[in-house]
Amino acid sequence: MTRTELASMIDHTLLRSDAGPFDIETICNESIEYGFASVCINPIWVSFANAILKEAEPFVCSVAGFPLGATYCMVEETAGAIKDGASEIDMVMPVGYLKNGDTQKVAEFISGVVIAASGRPVKVIIETCLLTDREKILACNIAMDNGAAWVKTSTGFGSAGAKTEDVALMYKAVKGMIGVKASGGIRTLEDALSMIKAGAGRLGCSRSIDIVEALDF
Repeated sequence: MTRTELASMIDHTLLRSDAGPFDIETICNESIEYGFASVCINPIWVSFANAILKEAEPFVCSVAGFPLGATYCMVEETAGAIKDGASEIDMVMPVGYLKNGDTQKVAEFISGVVIAASGRPVKVIIETCLLTDREKILACNIAMDNGAAWVKTSTGFGSAGAKTEDVALMYKAVKGMIGVKASGGIRTLEDALSMIKAGAGRLGCSRSIDIVEALDF
C-alpha cells in the first residue's frame, strides 16, 4: 500500500470542542496536501470547511448525535450539515435503546438521519466498547436494514476505540453489503494496517499525517 492509497482511506478528524477556525483551516489544508478522503468535523464548521475544500478532492464529513447518540436533534443536525455542504454524515446510534431491546427506536433514528442526508452516505457509529458481540451484530443488521452506507466502530470519546476483532466481526456481519469504518485510538501505521486487514474500508484518525508518513513511499 502506498501513502496515496492509505491517505485515500482516511477521514482526517477533528471533533474537539475547543477547535476553532485556524484548526479547521489547518486540517482542510492538510487533507488537500496529503489526499485524505475527507475532513470529519462538527456541524458548526461545515460551511467554513466546505468553502475551503470546494474545488479540492477531500470532502466534508460531519457528525450527528455526537458523541452520545442520546439527542432528538440528529435529523436537524444532519439536515443543517447537508445544507452547509457535508457529503457524508457519521451518526451515533442511540446505544441505550439498543441495549434495552428497543430496536424499533434505533431503526427510526437511523432511517430518519438517512432520509435527512438526502442520498449522502450515512455511517452509523455503534460504539463497540459498550456492546456485546451479539449486540454489535444486531446493530450492524439494523443499520443495513435502514439505509446506512457504513457501520463505524467508535466515537473516540468512549472507554475504548477501534479493535481489530470488532472490525472483523462487523465486516463479517455486513457481508460486504455496506462498508466498515474503524475509528478511535488509531495512532500508528501498524494500527491502521491491522484495521484494514480486518476489513475496514475507511479509517477515522486524528494522527493521520504521522500514520501516512510512517510508510516508506
